[in-house]
Amino acid sequence: MSRLPERRLAELRRSRVGFVFQAFNLMPAMTVAQNVELPGRLAGEPPDRGRVLDALDRVGLAGRERHRPGQLSGGQQQRVAIARALLTRPQVLFADEPTGALDRATGHEILALLRAGVDRDGRTCVMVTHDPVAAGYADRVLLLADGVVVNELDRPTAAQVGERLSRLGG
Repeated sequence: MSRLPERRLAELRRSRVGFVFQAFNLMPAMTVAQNVELPGRLAGEPPDRGRVLDALDRVGLAGRERHRPGQLSGGQQQRVAIARALLTRPQVLFADEPTGALDRATGHEILALLRAGVDRDGRTCVMVTHDPVAAGYADRVLLLADGVVVNELDRPTAAQVGERLSRLGG
């Protein structure tokens, strides 16, 4: 991949990789639907309204497609960002604290949606989180301390992650 020209790398990122940023990166002047469609529009692809509405429904925002980000809570804005990332059905999804702005119940719904993408769709999800509950949804957890991998857990529970994290602080 390091030898690919920038244009080809951009195509790969758009078509096969999804990103959920901790900062939602939504355009305030655009509607929710337009924000979800934006990456495709930038790639010159016509929006598929049905897929946009389906993505919004999957993250619990059906009926909010005409709202602007400023009319939504932080958790709802996070869900718009997740819908945008899932729209292209990426093979790999990178998520930075994808449930950080969500209440507990909605966080569980989103984690279950990400997990289903792995189990049902064969997607790879790489998630950065400080939340042991979120980490408990993972197949594999790498624990970092000062930028170095210090532990690894396979199919852990939230309690196992929390216990290992507590040891890192001591």
